[in-house]
Amino acid sequence: MSDTIHKPFYHVNSEVGELEAVLLHRPGKELERLTPEYLEELLFEDIPWLGKMQEEHDEFARMLQDHGCKVYYFDAILKEIMQQDETRDILIEKLMEDSGINRLKESSAIHEYLKSRSGSELVDICIRGLHKNEIPLKGGQRSLSYHITGDYPFYINPLPNLYFTRDPGAVIGDGISINAMKTPARQRETLLLGFIDRHYRTLYHSDAPSWYDCSFPDPVEGGDILVLDKKVLVMGCSARTSSGGIEKISENLINSNSPIEEVLVMQIPFQRAYMHLDTVFTMLDRDKFVIYPGILDELKVFSLTGGKSRAGLTIRHETSLEAALCRTLNLDHVHLIHSGGGDKYTAAREQWNDSTNTLAIAPGKVVTYSRNAVTNHTLREQGVEVFEIEGSELVRGRGGPRCMSMPLRRKDLD
Repeated sequence: MSDTIHKPFYHVNSEVGELEAVLLHRPGKELERLTPEYLEELLFEDIPWLGKMQEEHDEFARMLQDHGCKVYYFDAILKEIMQQDETRDILIEKLMEDSGINRLKESSAIHEYLKSRSGSELVDICIRGLHKNEIPLKGGQRSLSYHITGDYPFYINPLPNLYFTRDPGAVIGDGISINAMKTPARQRETLLLGFIDRHYRTLYHSDAPSWYDCSFPDPVEGGDILVLDKKVLVMGCSARTSSGGIEKISENLINSNSPIEEVLVMQIPFQRAYMHLDTVFTMLDRDKFVIYPGILDELKVFSLTGGKSRAGLTIRHETSLEAALCRTLNLDHVHLIHSGGGDKYTAAREQWNDSTNTLAIAPGKVVTYSRNAVTNHTLREQGVEVFEIEGSELVRGRGGPRCMSMPLRRKDLD
């Protein structure tokens, strides 16, 4: 990729500043390896139609590009990096280790097979997985483990959730969090993002700080990280992000040279339907947010700020979300727009289809799924400019436009 990147490579100081660069992954053959018996393990409720899914994702990417956003693709960057033999060897060793292959009788044959692949082929394997039938074994000998788990088809699992690039990492200010994913099905995504972070950005002599690392024991996922402004972060305590992870990343940000001074924590119900904060709450403009009203009765809000010691945090319970947002943004009033037009049943139905999972491409301009007609109409009534994309197949993975994008750079707000 020959285009010039303005330093710093990472720069995100708000949720709504004009989007300049984003990391996407176009759904690929990894989705064709979903079968009914492994849907739950791979975090899907249904099997999507890949061809239609790709059409919808291409529409999404074009919309971002039409608004001046540079789109980077996960696999294209990795394939560029993997032209280096040394980097390819490191990835193979990590794949062997993380997939448990080193413990298998077939490990030598699998290692030999991976070593014989080109950089591009290796990246494809990392994403679509490695089927057991792809490995030719001399004499046909396989381990007892292979026969006992013979119905399970993969040595290396596919990554069907990779098109939700929001979750493995998050750019905060001029640094990055390489997240610790909650479920085994998604943990290799952070391994691959780590390779992009370490090997791709160095081409531009960037020296970005690291706010979190996937080796940390407490899970943190990007759908629970919202950059409110330069000084304030909002994090969801959810089914996928733990309180311990929130405390750790907050300490790293607040007790460092980061400009972040406060982290607002929104504790939401620990349910699959609300797996991340951005499935029920996102920022639309400097003073506008969309929220699923079904969580309001159970929502708890806390403020984390620096403690008396450098390593500590002061934790305070907030009386209301609206008051906390007004205080941190120095506003007299904020607009909490209820999804579904405020109707209980419409809001619940459209929340399931990610009506609140909006992606701001500029202040007051958001991308949404067209199927959420009532919420989209409500947003427009409140002065938000809504750009709709189709999502009948993309939504089957339980995520919307925000989930499908990892912002790398945004312009600062005036």
